[in-house]
Amino acid sequence: MIQAPLNIKFEWKGILLAGVAAACFATPAFSQSKEPIKIGVIAEVQSIAGAATPGGAQIAADEINAKGGVDGRKIEIVTYDNKSSSADSVRAFQRAVSQDKVSAVIASYISEVVLALEPWAARLKTPLITPGAASNEITRPIHDDYEKNKYTFHGYLTSGAQAQAVCDAAKDLLVTGMKMKTAAVMSEDAAWTKPLDEGYLACLPKIGLQVVEHIRFSPDTTDFTPIFNKIEAKKPDVIVTGISHVGVQPTVQWKNQQVPIPMFGISAQALSPTFWKDTNGAAEGIPSLAVATSTTAVTPKTKPFAAAFEKKFGKAPAYTGYTAYDEVYIIAEAIKRAGSTDPDKMVAELEKTNYEGTIGRVAFYGREDRFTHGLKYGPDFVSGMIFQWQDGKQVTVWPAKISEGKLKYPSFARPSN
Repeated sequence: MIQAPLNIKFEWKGILLAGVAAACFATPAFSQSKEPIKIGVIAEVQSIAGAATPGGAQIAADEINAKGGVDGRKIEIVTYDNKSSSADSVRAFQRAVSQDKVSAVIASYISEVVLALEPWAARLKTPLITPGAASNEITRPIHDDYEKNKYTFHGYLTSGAQAQAVCDAAKDLLVTGMKMKTAAVMSEDAAWTKPLDEGYLACLPKIGLQVVEHIRFSPDTTDFTPIFNKIEAKKPDVIVTGISHVGVQPTVQWKNQQVPIPMFGISAQALSPTFWKDTNGAAEGIPSLAVATSTTAVTPKTKPFAAAFEKKFGKAPAYTGYTAYDEVYIIAEAIKRAGSTDPDKMVAELEKTNYEGTIGRVAFYGREDRFTHGLKYGPDFVSGMIFQWQDGKQVTVWPAKISEGKLKYPSFARPSN
């Protein structure tokens, strides 16, 4: 009679010990591993914007590691120079995933490069996020074939969103503020500007700017005299630009030829902190859409990051520095929530991103949206800003809540209205 309870107690003890052992073996390998979490950065490191990409990523990794990493695992940034080449980018992506065992890749501000990498993100099932490419075409494959292409995320405003941001700003600054009525659209011929121009041509008339000329020029153009002459003949109130790979040459010629028409829109090279020096001051009066500058508190994180970047590298960050910094945090938080570097689990958590970064509140459009995995645009999310070069500085002029000054043009280009 006494043995039975003893046997039962012994059996339960065995079951409990087995349960404890099972629980120990069930602990995810992720939390036990001390191996670093590798994030690949494929960038145009010979350019100012490209060099800012791994720089911003490294600062984020250093901050995360200083706080203990992700569940005890450090973030390691592995950088690859793609030499602005799609082919070199593909080779770098293959190496990053197959040899260096990265868990995610941040890659390129060139749309053609990201479009070349997107099929490889699908094939190798590796999360890919761009810090600067804009083309709407990046999100199209994700929307059309989600299960195959869900690994790509668009970490910068799409061309369509940028066109809308320019129009939103133009309505306030140009139409309401300066009573402008007509515009010429001047864009380089590139993948990202095709949807940008479509957006311009659709939204400019809606805000009260009639488009009287539309010019697309080769990125290899060295003489803009014929282009400016053609635009001048139509006498628009403003030239709305879509410029990335060029910028210095049209700016210098605009100043030297005293083109009597203000410019507005996007001049990506103007985002560089060296643009004033690069143009020998011809940048005076040149505005551009941006997501952040070093002098403006887009969020409480913007200026501290810019200061940390300047302290580490001796210069202010280009726009890709801000986005790459944010994206390392976004990837790290997704891995932490997933408790894993499994790509499908990471994708599921990246889709839940709601992160206040240096450029605003970052979130991605959902599976059913036209711009699946594109960066959400709007007053509650990343909405962009307009700065203008004034007296050697980037001065924010829109939106009003963060503006540092007013839009003003050189005497030769003052609007007639």
